[in-house]
Amino acid sequence: MDLTQHLLRQMAWSHATFGPGVRTEAVVDHIHKELKEVLDSGGDSYEWIDVVILALDGLTRQLAYCNGERADPKTVAEIACRMIEGVQGRNEARTWPDWRTMAPDKAIEHVRPPPPRPPHQQPFKKT
Repeated sequence: MDLTQHLLRQMAWSHATFGPGVRTEAVVDHIHKELKEVLDSGGDSYEWIDVVILALDGLTRQLAYCNGERADPKTVAEIACRMIEGVQGRNEARTWPDWRTMAPDKAIEHVRPPPPRPPHQQPFKKT
C-alpha cells in the first residue's frame, strides 16, 4: 500500500462526508468511542483499524488547516508520511525500560532524562 495515496483517498472521503475543518474534538470523541469498542471486543483487529483511520484523519486535518485555509492535499499527505517516519525513528532511538519488568496492562513509556539543574544548583568546577 502506498500511504500517501491512501491518505489522499481518505482525506477526500472524510472532507466530503464530515465536512471541512480541523474537527479535533469530534475526531477525539470518535476515537474514545472506538477505543471502548477495542476493549469490549477483546482487541478485535477491525476495531483497531477504526482507531488508526481516525488518528490519520485527525493528523491530516490538523496539517491541512494549520494556517486557517485548507492546504494542498498532496502536500498534506507527504508531510504526514514524513512525520510518521520521523516520530517512529525518534521512538526507536529512545531508551525504553525492559518490558519484562513492566505491568502487562499498563503503558510502557520511554525513559525520560532527568531535568537539567538550575544554574544555582550546578556543581562547582575546580580550577
